[in-house]
Amino acid sequence: MNIKISIRGLDKYYGRGARRTHALQNVDLDVGAGEFVTLVGASGCGKSTLLRTLGGLEEYADGDILCNGRMVDGTGPDRAMVFQSYSLYPWLTVSENIRFCRKLKHHRENTTSTDVEYASGRADALIALMGLSHVENAYPAELSGGMQQRVAIARALMVRPDVLLMDEPFGALDAQTREVMHDLIRHVYLLEKTTVVFVTHDVEEAIYLGQRVVVMAPRPGRIDSIVDVPFGLERHQDLKLSPEFIALKRSILERIRETSGIRTDLDQLEKLTRTTHA
Repeated sequence: MNIKISIRGLDKYYGRGARRTHALQNVDLDVGAGEFVTLVGASGCGKSTLLRTLGGLEEYADGDILCNGRMVDGTGPDRAMVFQSYSLYPWLTVSENIRFCRKLKHHRENTTSTDVEYASGRADALIALMGLSHVENAYPAELSGGMQQRVAIARALMVRPDVLLMDEPFGALDAQTREVMHDLIRHVYLLEKTTVVFVTHDVEEAIYLGQRVVVMAPRPGRIDSIVDVPFGLERHQDLKLSPEFIALKRSILERIRETSGIRTDLDQLEKLTRTTHA
């Protein structure tokens, strides 16, 4: 496997003194070039912290993070992030939002007119790919949540990043829109062949999108297990109803409950309920 991301012995803390929290402990993870990896786990297990650290938005205490063989010590154009909040510029249209980062790069690096023409063609292609052609002159406030997230994804892909980092990007969407976005992001992924690391609290989403599911455990945040998803790259919504999919989902959910203490809490609640009604 051609390794795109390599994480070794990663430790991260928040706060100081008595309030110091061990956010990530001894995290080891390799992500192959062109791989789609999803991160799941109970609330507080550090999956978003790990993603932000990989994106260069968070500092870490110990360990190494390499992307393309280079140490990650801050943000960079090789890694783009998509957040749950759409983070669009409200004063710019859909088209202007998507083209913005390329314009910024043009001003900073004094790129040629050929580069600008290429960027314009790239933007037009992404607008069409994401199904935004009919709203390219609209402003974010005029769009639904699903449409706004399409714009955010297209903007992140505009610079052709080596790695696309996605932090619960569909968490605020309704169930029907989320299914549409699942198929859209898989279609875009297969076309762009970008390496994707995707954080979600939804195990079904993690299995449907990912080639591997990384299960994280809390207190401190760490990798508990890594599950290979035994389905091909071409997937359809009916897959979620198959016995194999349901069994895998049940297995991962059970592991999350065990590592987070939820199973123990449920057992105690059941005992308390039986005692109360005795």
